Amino acid sequence: MKDRESILVTGGAGYIGSHTILEILRDGSYDVVSADNFSNGDANTFRRIAEISGKEVKNYNVDLTRAADTRRIFSENPQITAVIHFAALKSVPESVEKPELYFSNNVGSLEVLLGEMRTAGVNKLIFSSSCSVYGNSPVQPVTEETPLQKAESPYGATKLKCEEILRTYSAAHPEMKTAALRYFNPAGAHASGKTGEIQKRNVTGLVPILCAVAAGERKEIYIHGTDYPTRDGTCIRDYVHITDIARAHVLAHAWLNSSKSSAGMHVFNLGSGNGTTVEEAVNAFQKVNHLTLNVVRGPRRPGDVAAIYSNGEKAKRELGWQPELSLGEMMRSAWEWEKKYRSLQS
Repeated sequence: MKDRESILVTGGAGYIGSHTILEILRDGSYDVVSADNFSNGDANTFRRIAEISGKEVKNYNVDLTRAADTRRIFSENPQITAVIHFAALKSVPESVEKPELYFSNNVGSLEVLLGEMRTAGVNKLIFSSSCSVYGNSPVQPVTEETPLQKAESPYGATKLKCEEILRTYSAAHPEMKTAALRYFNPAGAHASGKTGEIQKRNVTGLVPILCAVAAGERKEIYIHGTDYPTRDGTCIRDYVHITDIARAHVLAHAWLNSSKSSAGMHVFNLGSGNGTTVEEAVNAFQKVNHLTLNVVRGPRRPGDVAAIYSNGEKAKRELGWQPELSLGEMMRSAWEWEKKYRSLQS
């Protein structure tokens, strides 16, 4: 009996990776193999995935910049027919401090992965890109045709470089079908309340910081910059529920497998189409969770862009995807998960 086809999810223990695994398993059409060395993820994530889904996921604790280790995943799992590549370092401030680390890891792992995919005959890839490729774009909302700008951080530069590699690689190998999903700001936690975001490195995301302040781990939420050319002077971002982001990967995989897609590299924005200022996001967290936090406002932070939000019409038209869950639900579920996670650690 032929094994069911599997999808390799790199960075499967991470925030977006783990929620995407849950959506793949919920859909039920494919099995999953994971690769994660827990530099960002938590090994207990797979226990939580099993508790929610009732299914065990095999994980390879490997460094994807090492060709031999990456090759072993494919040789031991010939049923893998597609890859969703999340594994990457993602902190903007850390990338400013350690650019060489970000280039060697984020770009190096993609180069190795592509080589081993080709050797294994796997020709479908969904790449975890970022809205950071648009830089400080004067055009808002951005579409997939909006000109890419100079990266505002080494992290953003790695995503630009990876997209360039994928574009060149796909042109050279016409059997390759690639979808690069440009995320905006994933937030929130799984509807079960049993898993969500875990920050192992420096906490820099707005919602995790809000949770840390609410939990008393931090004294204040610091808003970086109040003089941007926005409606309240704080940065504008586009927040999307993590489950909506994860669901987009299942739809993108189905699209790559369908006659609707062609060979080559395709890009899709995953955003709500609505810009939310940092001030508005902080207020939403406080309101939905009935909390009052200590909010401090100060100067801008290096690497931040003034505003970035998406026109999501292409993803809606081609993938059949659009966000379904609200900003309030993101903030509520994030805090509910944070409280549960902290109780499990105590």
